[in-house]
Amino acid sequence: MATADLRQFVRFGKKIAGAGLNYNSLLRERKLPLPKEPVIFLKPTSSYITEGQCIQIPEGFEVNEEVELGVIIGKKCKKVAESCGLQYVGGYCLALDLTEVRFMKEIRAKGLPWTFGKGFDTACPVSRFVSCEEIEDPNKVEIWCKINGVMKQNESTSDMVFPVESLVSYISRYITLEPGDLILTGSPAGVGPIVSGDTVEAGLNQLVTVKFPVTSA
Repeated sequence: MATADLRQFVRFGKKIAGAGLNYNSLLRERKLPLPKEPVIFLKPTSSYITEGQCIQIPEGFEVNEEVELGVIIGKKCKKVAESCGLQYVGGYCLALDLTEVRFMKEIRAKGLPWTFGKGFDTACPVSRFVSCEEIEDPNKVEIWCKINGVMKQNESTSDMVFPVESLVSYISRYITLEPGDLILTGSPAGVGPIVSGDTVEAGLNQLVTVKFPVTSA
């Protein structure tokens, strides 16, 4: 699929696959062991928003921001070898994996699905498409997030437990990845709560910055 088409990934991508607990800094912060395999969940594409739209927090939800590098699949792939994983990447974006924390604590304790905690409307704000030419190595870029101008997260993707090619390989082992699909690669330490009236700003290297106001749904 042509790069020009991938710029519209929000419109035609079929799925969003997220990686949880994928930064060493987050694991240290939460005193958690290293996962032996990636922790993968799905978000619906109806959770996408782009700049100019607002993050809307549903009534009764307590939501955290999580800044992440997004990986946009460029070619259909199944059972990809890790060594070939980057060959199927068509581009990138900056993303926020918004998470409802109160329900998620109960959900995790009971071993229940993460659907509503991760997939509510507006739970996946994203930046513009970033081409592969703009990012020399996705495993060595800086991502950061501010809430109301205060820095909350600031880390390199080199701190990821499972790098981009590992996530592509692992997910494609069980789920066919298609052009326009998005992989959220995890979030570093410093995740913080957001409420109506806040402004969330995030950045990727010197390439991209995004800003989203927060309102009540």
